[in-house]
Amino acid sequence: QVHLVESGGGLVQPGGSLGLSCTASGSIFSINAMGWDRQRPGTRRELVDRQFTAGTYGASTESRFTISFDRAKNTVYLQMNNLRPEDAAVYFCWADIERNSSGYSVDYWGLGPQVAVYS
Repeated sequence: QVHLVESGGGLVQPGGSLGLSCTASGSIFSINAMGWDRQRPGTRRELVDRQFTAGTYGASTESRFTISFDRAKNTVYLQMNNLRPEDAAVYFCWADIERNSSGYSVDYWGLGPQVAVYS
């Protein structure tokens, strides 16, 4: 089994900052990438950013957000600055993980901490 445990999130005023973290644990042979998606109310889930072990995937949708990946801790972080009401969403942690040496990897998702932005 593999588990993604997220922390962070909560309520912040516009212009404020929040940090999210997500740690993968369990039967892990190798992590190819970790990242974050979000789902805003009434919309489809969208990619926020990815961090591959070979480097950062330049798919960040927000220059105000910074992703980082601590390979030693199997943990991905998302620092969100200057938050706006439209950033309110459920933020899902994602990981592409190999559980053995076969080279086959599987996507895993966290439960998603809620981020609310309003005065």
